[in-house]
Amino acid sequence: MPQDQWKTFSKRRGERTSLQLIGEPWRVRTPFQALEVADTVAYGRSLFLDEKIQSAMADEFIYHEALVHPALVTHPSPRRVFIAGGGEGATLREILRHRCVESVLMVDIDREAVEACRVHLADVHQGAFDDPRLTLVHADARAELARSDTAFDVVVVDVTDPLAGGPSYRIFTREFYQIVREHLNPGGVVAVQAESGDCGVLEGHVAIVKTLASVFSRAEGYRAHVPSFGETWGFAVASDAALPSDRSPEDVDRVLAERHCANLRFYDGLTHRALFSPDRYYREALAKTSVVIDDDHPLVIE
Repeated sequence: MPQDQWKTFSKRRGERTSLQLIGEPWRVRTPFQALEVADTVAYGRSLFLDEKIQSAMADEFIYHEALVHPALVTHPSPRRVFIAGGGEGATLREILRHRCVESVLMVDIDREAVEACRVHLADVHQGAFDDPRLTLVHADARAELARSDTAFDVVVVDVTDPLAGGPSYRIFTREFYQIVREHLNPGGVVAVQAESGDCGVLEGHVAIVKTLASVFSRAEGYRAHVPSFGETWGFAVASDAALPSDRSPEDVDRVLAERHCANLRFYDGLTHRALFSPDRYYREALAKTSVVIDDDHPLVIE
């Protein structure tokens, strides 16, 4: 490989990003997607799926802490958690920080991808796959949850983007969120990775929030900037009870301390307040949107 080797990939329509590489990337084609692990100059070891960056060592903690902790802090005592996707193991890692969690069922459809992450991204999952609280199943997360007779306190949805022909688009629909609601205990919370939160491309994100709101009594979106993504990423939470915005910074810091959630690098009470204090254009985009995603009208990201 030439010393000045760059990986160029599409960020969104009309925009590409390039990262300088160190050494030769490791690649595999699984039955579901093209996986690549590359060492980059700017962000360290990075995971790409179908030519889209998924995480990087330098800043993956931002994405995963933002996805997991607001929902878990909101629930008064999360004991059983369901993860849809989450192949890197970092979402699992963050959930397991909460000592009140007794069991986690993680369902990821791509066995080969998870095994590759276990081997090549050990610094990301930090041994979370070996925690005895974990049950790992390789299946379709929607079908597995639908046939489960277990009720969960928190469901965390960390699947890939809903690409045309990909494995994830049926995880972003009203029908799936109805399945989630049926499998939540009273007071349960769902957290979802909810596509780009950048100005000008908010349509998918706000549609996810509105779709959650069509199923649950309450739903809200929030965002965090992830430098390796080159954009601000969107998340969403929904519940028939409390939402993260109900919690004060003092509440958040108290709960994190009580659960011994140490060594967080992004999330705390002040960060929580910032996440749930959205700017004006974002609030207006949510207010103007009435789109609801369903199986007949799925969200598909190009």
